[in-house]
Amino acid sequence: MLHWLLHRYGDTLDRLEWVASGETRVYLTARTALAAATSFLVAWLFGPIAIRWLKQRFRERVDSASAKLNELHAAKNATPTMGGMFIVAAIIAAGLLWGDLSNAYVQQALVVVATFGVLGGIDDWVKIRTTKRGLTARQKFAGQCVLGVVVSVWLYQVQATRPSGVDLIGPFGRAVIPLGVAFIAWATLVLVGTSNGVNLTDGLDGLAGGCLIFAASAFTALSYLAGHKLMAEYLHIPYFPGAGELGVLFGAMVGAMLGFLWYNCYPAEVFMGDTGSLPAGALLGYGALVLRQEALLVLIGGVFVVETLSVILQVSWFKWTKRRILLCSPLHNHYLFRGDHEMKIVVRFWITAALLALLAIASLKLR
Repeated sequence: MLHWLLHRYGDTLDRLEWVASGETRVYLTARTALAAATSFLVAWLFGPIAIRWLKQRFRERVDSASAKLNELHAAKNATPTMGGMFIVAAIIAAGLLWGDLSNAYVQQALVVVATFGVLGGIDDWVKIRTTKRGLTARQKFAGQCVLGVVVSVWLYQVQATRPSGVDLIGPFGRAVIPLGVAFIAWATLVLVGTSNGVNLTDGLDGLAGGCLIFAASAFTALSYLAGHKLMAEYLHIPYFPGAGELGVLFGAMVGAMLGFLWYNCYPAEVFMGDTGSLPAGALLGYGALVLRQEALLVLIGGVFVVETLSVILQVSWFKWTKRRILLCSPLHNHYLFRGDHEMKIVVRFWITAALLALLAIASLKLR
């Protein structure tokens, strides 16, 4: 909206040209910061209203497959969930206000957030309104795949027209594998994997939200760099005109998570639920696909990757040996079973996420 107004009445704003970034007068850095501030305020101001509404309708039922885990989380029973509703609302509101709505990347990112949010909401609704533990694994996976394919086909149509747009690029930019139409399958895998990774990490108060702040901050920077021709050339990363606009969405995600964390920090007043974790993870995956930075996604989202691998290894090892590697998976539950305080686990995971994000940005100079 603001982007359209600036272009419509830009002739009267020439004296403000010094605040523009990149190659156009879109005031990208300013709009990214304002998107973060807007989404924070939306989440923070409307949080109490949303929590009161959720208390009356959607309360978490502590009912995992582990009796000990249920015991450890007994105090969390009946906590309002589906708090991801105001995360999604905050990101979309800020994106609509400050983003360039004519930009295909912005359009696709908004669709990713909205559709994966709806899928997560359905899963949470089933969990709360029935005796089931949400959608079955097959149902959720099928839903993610359908959404992933739709977005991937749409993205392929844009990326296929751009140099390196559908190439798989190695960690240091030396190994390049042209994917061609196989990009669609690869992109779907990335979207499904990242959405599930964040979902698995969302098990302790503030854990996923805090880690997402650092991951989204890193992608805000990467989006700006990939959309700036001179900076992209200097760092030897793929340049994609218009990709800088994704920084507005990732800035909005940072703000929304900060606002949500205000109420989700220990002891949590509200839980994110799949309504928030699925779209947040999918947006990270989408950003990596646009910027052709899947290798850096593994590093930036290292906490989510390790959490996912811990579940895969635990299940596989148990099926093979009938013994467990961890006391309980995902990994954060292992430390909880070991007796560590919840906040100690969460803060240490935050520190790890912050260090990984910094390392990923620093690694750009190694290319």
